[in-house]
Amino acid sequence: MAAQVREDLLAAGLAIFERDGFEGATVAAIRTRARASNGSFFHFFASKKELAGALFLETLQRYHAAILAQLQPGLSAHEGIDRLIRAHLDWVVDNRREARYLFEISRGDWTEELRDQQRALNARFAEGIERWRAPLVERSELLPLTHAIFGSQVIGPAQIFCRAYLSGRERGDPRLHADQLVACAIRALVADAGEEGAP
Repeated sequence: MAAQVREDLLAAGLAIFERDGFEGATVAAIRTRARASNGSFFHFFASKKELAGALFLETLQRYHAAILAQLQPGLSAHEGIDRLIRAHLDWVVDNRREARYLFEISRGDWTEELRDQQRALNARFAEGIERWRAPLVERSELLPLTHAIFGSQVIGPAQIFCRAYLSGRERGDPRLHADQLVACAIRALVADAGEEGAP
């Protein structure tokens, strides 16, 4: 029962942050939407900021899990890149409210206190990707780029379409661009792409 109250508060926070932004959201509005008492709110969270931080970190973990679920060691360079990009696009479209929170709403100064925890989660995410990527780099199938550069080439271009989609500037489904995004990433990251081209 207590766990459900906490989940209800997080879901309510997500809805209120989307509607009012972080600054405009209030504990009262979150409590009202969750149908939770003042005591219930402060039993779980010391403040709106603490709820927002928990929501950010838990959403980030779910995003990472969804991406890594599609990426197993043994996949070829082409298959892995394809799965990474499509998993990102699928998660954004299927979890639009959470994606907006993760990639847009949470970009304020209030997240500074979360940076160490975010870095730890990102490091575990990077380790998961490296389990697939490192053998391919060792066999010279993927270019020997830093993890940051590799990630920027895989997710960065897709994220441009996703941000436009999440902000409402672009109404089309970003997955419509998946084939081109995959082909471009393969040309940028696969060692033999210049000779063989995209699949």
